[in-house]
Amino acid sequence: MNRRKSREIAMKLLFEISINTKEVNEAIETYKDNNEKLEDVDFQYIENILEGISKNTAFLDKIIEANSNNWKLSRISKVNMSILKIAVYEIYFDDEIPEKVSANEAVNLAKKYSDEKSPAFINGVLGNIIKSK
Repeated sequence: MNRRKSREIAMKLLFEISINTKEVNEAIETYKDNNEKLEDVDFQYIENILEGISKNTAFLDKIIEANSNNWKLSRISKVNMSILKIAVYEIYFDDEIPEKVSANEAVNLAKKYSDEKSPAFINGVLGNIIKSK
């Protein structure tokens, strides 16, 4: 099982869900059908995190907005929101993952999938969240 790869797939699926308004299970099945080499992917983790985010969207949005230095959620790109929601969900609801690991993984995803200013923004938001938790 590769948690980093699974987290990255979860981010891609969350982004897709935010664009296409697919259901979690539909997005996961479509991904499985269209991709090979999935033996080291933890789909249970992906399903749990996506379902958890879906059930706690209002809470996660509130936490992100409160800690994003006067940024409205509508100003934050869908990619960055997907990354932030996964990290914030892990910080609040997954005791197995240290908070700093969630933040570091989110910054790495931002470096790979977002613009050059996003890693610092995401690091700042998550740093504020961890401090205020």
